[in-house]
Amino acid sequence: MSNLDILAVAPHPDDAELICGGTLARAARQGKRVGILDLTRGETASLGTPELRAEEAQRASKILGVSVRRSLGLPDAGITNTPETRQQLARVFRELRPRVVIAPAPAPFGRHPDHRVAAELIRDAVFIAGLRKLDPEVPAFRPHKIVHAITYREDFVRPTFVVDITDTFEAKLAAIAEFSSQFAGATQAGEVYPNGEPLADIIRHHSAHYGSLIRVKYGEPFFTTETMRIDDLTLLEVSTF
Repeated sequence: MSNLDILAVAPHPDDAELICGGTLARAARQGKRVGILDLTRGETASLGTPELRAEEAQRASKILGVSVRRSLGLPDAGITNTPETRQQLARVFRELRPRVVIAPAPAPFGRHPDHRVAAELIRDAVFIAGLRKLDPEVPAFRPHKIVHAITYREDFVRPTFVVDITDTFEAKLAAIAEFSSQFAGATQAGEVYPNGEPLADIIRHHSAHYGSLIRVKYGEPFFTTETMRIDDLTLLEVSTF
């Protein structure tokens, strides 16, 4: 059993780096055990090969300080939320035992169908991972929290919270740059829409926007379906004015 603190689950190699790489790097620097699970190998991408992307993913993981990285091997551009795929993913949750799971933004929005389906699949798999009679060969375990990374998603709701990634933003960019098969000379990626600038510049602009919401240089936004709990109003950090 692995007992991860945080596991980012993303449809394709490079998605986790794009949407929450700074948060994962920050957690790793804080001594947390973090992992990435790629649901597919990215085999239908127009550029590169699954083997090359796997090598790039390992290099990116090292930059971020990721302890564990796996691929579930679901079909790229064909992720489905079925009893079979839920059980496959639930088994990984039982094996890695993450306290927090980072998922893509919830449906119905998103450019890639895998992104929309993955968010639903992950939530359902987290739930059934806690059902003892399902797959009894592996002890039941249900992660404590699901948070949805909504980076680049201005079509979505206001973030529940933003993580300060000022100190790890350059590590995020360096990890993304390792996927040169996908992003060399790119002006868009995943949910990042083009504006004519290099991809790294667009990511920097977005991160600066999210950072401004919490009065820091760079940030990554997240959404939870649950209301956040606060015990001491005097510890709230972001100034109103």
